[in-house]
Amino acid sequence: MNARDTQNQALDIRESETDDVLWSAFADSSRRHMLDLLRAGPLTTSELCTHFEFTRFAVMKHLKILEQGGLVIVERRGRERLNHLNPLPIQSIYRRWIKPFEKIPADRMLRLKLIAEQNEENDHAQ
Repeated sequence: MNARDTQNQALDIRESETDDVLWSAFADSSRRHMLDLLRAGPLTTSELCTHFEFTRFAVMKHLKILEQGGLVIVERRGRERLNHLNPLPIQSIYRRWIKPFEKIPADRMLRLKLIAEQNEENDHAQ
């Protein structure tokens, strides 16, 4: 194994660990709801708390997980924490895990359509 292979392997491991943190952050419905709320714009922790029935401590714990995943960026303003949605990790997941699979069903449907059209032509020719 050469130096380039070792470096690529290290990058793959780091990317895999990052993906694990992101998927873990997405695993909880409350955290997904927080991300939905933050899509409309940044909110303070107090404002986020009004949308949930659990304690401020629990909201902060969820925010910490989202922050570790890079999904939330915290801006401190005095005693307040303004939470911003960071869409870059979501876009990264989309490009890596979702977009490549979009073509598969479309290709299959196109092949099915071509087969059906060929069968229809063969039926008319007979």
